[in-house]
Amino acid sequence: MAYDKIISVHTRLDRCIKYVLNREKTDPASVQENSGGEQDFLESERLETAINCGIDTAYKDMMATKQRWGKQEGVQGYHLIHSYAPGEVTPFQAHQFGVEFAQRLLGDRFEAVVSTHLDRGHLHCHIVFNSVSLTDGKKFRNDFASYYGRIRVLSNTVSKEHGLSVIEPQGKGKHYSEWKAEKTGKSTVRGLIRKDIDAALARSFTYRSFLEQLRRTGYSVKCGANVKHTAVCPPGGDRYIRLSSLGSGYTEEDIKDRLSGIRDGRESAHRAAQTARSRRYCVRSGPLQRPRKKLRGFQALYVRYLYLLGARTPAAGRQPIPFQVRKEVIRLNRYVEQFRFLQANGIHTQAQLEALENRLQGEIDTWKKQRERLYRAKKRGADVQEEIQEINRTLRPLHSRLKSCRQILQTVPRIQAHVQVCRKELRKERENEYEKTHQTGPDRISHPGR
Repeated sequence: MAYDKIISVHTRLDRCIKYVLNREKTDPASVQENSGGEQDFLESERLETAINCGIDTAYKDMMATKQRWGKQEGVQGYHLIHSYAPGEVTPFQAHQFGVEFAQRLLGDRFEAVVSTHLDRGHLHCHIVFNSVSLTDGKKFRNDFASYYGRIRVLSNTVSKEHGLSVIEPQGKGKHYSEWKAEKTGKSTVRGLIRKDIDAALARSFTYRSFLEQLRRTGYSVKCGANVKHTAVCPPGGDRYIRLSSLGSGYTEEDIKDRLSGIRDGRESAHRAAQTARSRRYCVRSGPLQRPRKKLRGFQALYVRYLYLLGARTPAAGRQPIPFQVRKEVIRLNRYVEQFRFLQANGIHTQAQLEALENRLQGEIDTWKKQRERLYRAKKRGADVQEEIQEINRTLRPLHSRLKSCRQILQTVPRIQAHVQVCRKELRKERENEYEKTHQTGPDRISHPGR
């Protein structure tokens, strides 16, 4: 069974090749006692193979190809890791199959080096290849289709031909962004939809009333005899999402079963309401402390927005937050860092933020000019590497602060728009409550003269 992972190499392709051809990881001495009749191969080849280039000149050959076709920019190469299950193959077989896989994948178009590392509990081949073809100058296309349409297919084909097992997909996969968000504890749009479904179930007893509850909260629902899959679109959303794609407990059959459990007492409405309870989000760098001074301008805007997203303890009876605002909780930590940046620099207005941006840009330009002079001196033979590194260390925090300024300038209009949406929703809710409280019924009609 071979498992493949491909990584784009954007800088320092030479370092990647050096890591792959590390003799301490490919040294056969560690497997001599188990190598049997493969000893001669291990001592002569050392589990390293070059394809379409020299093993000692691989980096130079790849760079020469880039220069010949004028494609030195962008992705420099690709690092493909071809792993085997423990005990499934010998070191000789792992390297042999890895080389065969690389040759069938790259043909005579791309230079590559293949090595088999022996430093882990499982044998794995490292394949580093050029991003530019030496035959026609075209770049290797690394996307979803090429991985599942060619790399995985070839890997499974080679494994089957040599009697190895292959990885068969189990069930339906998740989108990477959703999987990543779940791993890091962040919210997703689908997660917010699940919470709204839980809240609607807590107020429903039939499937029809459940759909009506979703519509009352602003959802669009696509269902009926002519609709194959029931789907919902959240308020402000741009596409429908099938209930069947939300996971266990949220398919149409599961929802009907949960409603049946509520009616029969198997799943109480109280329990459904418990699952609908809003999650409180924590900030990675600790709790957000209450400022002692009264805030104004941008800082007040950010604190208001963080309250809406639930970063701070919400007040009892806080107004419901529109869906398009709630899904911004995905960026919660970013907004907290931006707020702290505004606090640390005493920024309240756009003019102050733009002034800081201009000052930082001026400092960066000054340091860059000084670094350019040092680079010219270095070409003339002067020993100024330490001064250049010191300037680079000075520039890093300046670039980081400048990036924060620009991000805040881009973010503030969106925050202002979302806060305004929440205010409109609150105003609308208060007007509805007022109308319910002061509506005029038949028994409250006033008669003149009484």
